[in-house]
Amino acid sequence: MKTCGIIGGMSWESTLTYYKIINEEINKKLGSLHSAKIILYSVDFEEIAAQQREGNWQGSAEILSTAAKSLEKAGADFALIATNTMHKVADEVKKAVNIPLLDIRDAVIEKIKKDNIKKVLLLGTKFTMEDDFYKNYLQKSGIEVEVPNEKDRDLIHKVIFNELCLGITKNSSKENFLNIIEKSSADGVILGCTEIGLLIKKEDTDKKIYDTTEIHAKKAVQLML
Repeated sequence: MKTCGIIGGMSWESTLTYYKIINEEINKKLGSLHSAKIILYSVDFEEIAAQQREGNWQGSAEILSTAAKSLEKAGADFALIATNTMHKVADEVKKAVNIPLLDIRDAVIEKIKKDNIKKVLLLGTKFTMEDDFYKNYLQKSGIEVEVPNEKDRDLIHKVIFNELCLGITKNSSKENFLNIIEKSSADGVILGCTEIGLLIKKEDTDKKIYDTTEIHAKKAVQLML
């Protein structure tokens, strides 16, 4: 079994989910008392969030690059960033280490293409929905990407940072998210923030749901085995 290095803590709520899924999948595939070989570097999310607000992506890239280097030195065979938004600096992190970085966008694209879905609605932080690093990455693979209108983007962003990152799930927020999903013309929905899966489940809508946390974690298990 290979050792997976996780750069987590953004937020730790979703990092918990990564740890749980990876261990469950390893045990499901290997049986007995098998569990996952994981090295976790958990950052202080407030430092990252402050830099996001300031637009200091270089500072964030340096923090995550340091984390990736630490994981490499500790013996990780590959690393992953357990958040969608911080893939804005994925290229810088990849350059900082000699081990592979498992990009969440590649894992999501692979899943969407396997399902033959042509158009997706992208939900996430405003950085993920509005910047090009995520949308363009998908569009280069032939996937049409729709994002919510400005009012809905603001709502989603606030729920992520003021509720989900703090472990708070409200029925009213779930209803708002589902309303945004249902009025979309897309066939699939990317939960492009690793916390949204705490609120929206696959059974909540008839549209195809792509939970990036689950997809990323299960792809990590494939690499580990």
